[in-house]
Amino acid sequence: MSTPTHLLYLHGFRSSPASTKARQVGTRLRELGDAAPTWLCPQLPASPRAALALAASLVEGVDPHRVALIGSSLGGYYAAALAARFGCRAALLNPAVDPARDLAKLIGTQSCWQDPELRFEFTAQHVAELRAIDPGEPDAATAAALLVVVARDDDVLDWREMTQRYRHATLRVAEHGGHALDDFAQHHLDAVLEFLGIAIPASKHDS
Repeated sequence: MSTPTHLLYLHGFRSSPASTKARQVGTRLRELGDAAPTWLCPQLPASPRAALALAASLVEGVDPHRVALIGSSLGGYYAAALAARFGCRAALLNPAVDPARDLAKLIGTQSCWQDPELRFEFTAQHVAELRAIDPGEPDAATAAALLVVVARDDDVLDWREMTQRYRHATLRVAEHGGHALDDFAQHHLDAVLEFLGIAIPASKHDS
């Protein structure tokens, strides 16, 4: 497995690079210093098609085997689609399975969780785009490159649906943590990075 030179984090619906998990990953990478890959965590547009295009553009020209992805919730749906396209490794955190179904009821003006002043329009066209980019159940090659972290007490998405979709991937099923995986830094972060091929020196564990 190649060591990634670029780590791309894709946040969830109504979220941003200021989300807790995104900041925790960024902090951990800074602690690793020169051993860390380039950290990419863009603000994703409301349009799923545009979000995927932006994400792909950030690693354009990079050897796909040197790219690693982390996607949370809707970002996990995007990361699954990009992992299938690029053939790279990805960690999906409570990933959305059918966001076209789940988000159709939220058409209208939405605001960012971390910054309510950041508002956007979520439209029926965006729902159609979500349906069009559905990565489906991963094939064997893609599943082997996926780590999927699922909390059984997720209050937004059905943990059984997530584990069924990704049953051939490497699964970490936690009893607690909720949709936000509020124990992510303590119990999952280093395991995610190591799965992606980012070495954590012994001296850095639990630092």
